[in-house]
Amino acid sequence: MTTRREFLKISAATGGGLTVGFHIPFANGQQLITPEINAWVLVRADDTVIIRYARSEMGQGSMTSAAQLVAEEVGCDWKKVRVEYADTNAQVRRKRVWGDMAAVGSRTIRNSQEYLRKGGATAREMLVAAAAQGWNVQPSECTVSSGVISGPGGRKTTFGKVAHAAAKLPPPQDVKLKDPKDWTIIGKPIPRLDIPDIVTGRIRYGIDAQLPGMVYAAIAQCPVFGGKVKSVDAAKVQSRRGVLKVLPMGDYVAVVADNWWRAKEALKELPIQWDFGANASVSSDSIKQFLRAGLDAESDVVVAKQAGEVNEALKTGKVLEAEYYTPYLAHVTMEPMGCTAVVKEGRVDVWTSTQNAEASHATAAATAGVPLESVFVHRTQLGGGFGRRGGAQDFVRQGVQIAKAMEGTPVKMLWTREEDMQHDFYRPVSLVRFKAALDADGKPVAWYSRVSAPSIIATLLKLPLKEGIDPQAVASIADQPYQIANVRMEYAQRNPHVPVGFWRTVGHSQNPFMRESFMDELAHAAGKDPYEYRMELLPESARERKILEATAKAANWGTPLPAGVHRGVASTEAYGSYTAAVAELAVNGNVVDIKRIVLGIDSGYVVNPDNVIAQMQGSTVFMLTAMFWGDITIKEGRVEQSNFHDHRMMKLREMPKVEVVMAPTGGFWGGIGEPGQASIAPAVCNALFAATGKRIRSLPLKNDGYDIA
Repeated sequence: MTTRREFLKISAATGGGLTVGFHIPFANGQQLITPEINAWVLVRADDTVIIRYARSEMGQGSMTSAAQLVAEEVGCDWKKVRVEYADTNAQVRRKRVWGDMAAVGSRTIRNSQEYLRKGGATAREMLVAAAAQGWNVQPSECTVSSGVISGPGGRKTTFGKVAHAAAKLPPPQDVKLKDPKDWTIIGKPIPRLDIPDIVTGRIRYGIDAQLPGMVYAAIAQCPVFGGKVKSVDAAKVQSRRGVLKVLPMGDYVAVVADNWWRAKEALKELPIQWDFGANASVSSDSIKQFLRAGLDAESDVVVAKQAGEVNEALKTGKVLEAEYYTPYLAHVTMEPMGCTAVVKEGRVDVWTSTQNAEASHATAAATAGVPLESVFVHRTQLGGGFGRRGGAQDFVRQGVQIAKAMEGTPVKMLWTREEDMQHDFYRPVSLVRFKAALDADGKPVAWYSRVSAPSIIATLLKLPLKEGIDPQAVASIADQPYQIANVRMEYAQRNPHVPVGFWRTVGHSQNPFMRESFMDELAHAAGKDPYEYRMELLPESARERKILEATAKAANWGTPLPAGVHRGVASTEAYGSYTAAVAELAVNGNVVDIKRIVLGIDSGYVVNPDNVIAQMQGSTVFMLTAMFWGDITIKEGRVEQSNFHDHRMMKLREMPKVEVVMAPTGGFWGGIGEPGQASIAPAVCNALFAATGKRIRSLPLKNDGYDIA
């Protein structure tokens, strides 16, 4: 039996981007009303094939893509495919039969594809074996097409007719997967399975949970991170209409009422005294000074990559130096944090929007003090995640704590937008120093960088850093692909009191901006075309070279542009995929008119082209919003921004034309949901430099007076 400690350790690790060993789950021998061929595939008598989905769906389309992988190998009729969430309670009882349940790090497909396809192929062979056994022929004499099994002599049967017999058979020890050239479902632009329910309003998100006798909770957390409740004058609101209970809970206070509005309004009037602790004087300026000290430190710094003799090489040629900065960023999901829970007679039921149902399950068990087997997480769609609902499970802890205090009563706990924005686990702030030396031909002979930034792994996941390096903090810098003889990349871990977490693309959302902008500085100093300069420095075998070339070609790089329009280019690897971007824009004063963005990606294989296009377009919205207006600032230890009036979001009319270039080269499986963002910011900022002659070395652009047309 898996212990709670082991389950917590596994789910925390998987929520943070680590991997687990793969295995193929098989049926446990039970005779079910709907026969389970294996843990991934069930077949009804009417030939409907139910495919279980273990991860989370938050608009990224992976529920459909994962089902395509399984269905391809099963050989079923896609029109008869249905998808259901895998159950976390069964995950515990069946010893993690579905493996990793976390939908984080753009790894739903790239890390699951092999065992999903093997699960489908295993089910197919068991169905075929059952049909062959009934006909007294060899399975090798049978074929499968669209859920129909054909045998010698014109025999035919369907999956539904042999499902019960197949479920009783032992699974094959090894299965052969289809050659990509034979795929008929993988690679097709199949509409997402959840679209009809979204359009008609049948879809249910965590916030939609409704239970008989349910009450509601609103919470207020200490404004200063790390602070605690000192005292609460509950009597001031206890007599208000609908108020049921006031709960001081250590680092937050909850008001429970018969509807959420009454709970929220009572909370506004509740006198709360906070102990702000030692961080009440921290500001964005003091945090930046703390990071700058990391840039200048002579100790407590680790080397992430080294080749050659950088110090000696920096004494030769033309030396360039620059510092780049990116701020904290909030996730700002459409659906704020929330959790509905019931704690009754040793059982815990939870309804919540989560990117990691296992982590939610483990958190609920630990919070309620019950065995893992006594927890049931009821899966729902997510109203946005972007990493916020993965590694951090604070909202589940709070929901279950409040429900435990209201024993036997269903409680829906919802955050306000203000709580959501001011108590996030933010994308880390980062300050990076670059130095490079150019030879007489303008090529870099030395490249030095030092990253001063917090560590998500050390602070959120509380896991040890391998060789002292957080891979997210140095992503795209320590692994830059350019051929430079002398390189040294350093990391100074600096952790202010502001909580940090996984934000869509994380380090790849900020470091490519820095690296590719500085690369543009080198190209300009060398008097070279920025695209050609990169191509000269990339090895012939580099995948970055191929997608950069394909994207530049699609953007007609090098051809004349209309008067006043300028281009910028960038390329980077992220989450196993290779991306490039070309931005075309015009600047009128401080108003930026982005004409188009050409966004290229090589993900190796493509499961669903429509999903890729949608994710790349969504990445553009997300990154343009962040780079123009995204800025979480700290004053007196707390976040200054509170809602959309001071945290600007991109408007529909501001969206530029996005042309997606898919150039899959095969042979590997890359991510999709996050890589699209990686090259956008540097491409836009490099185009801004081409237009204005002013180099952008910090974000957001609003701080330089820029807005978008």
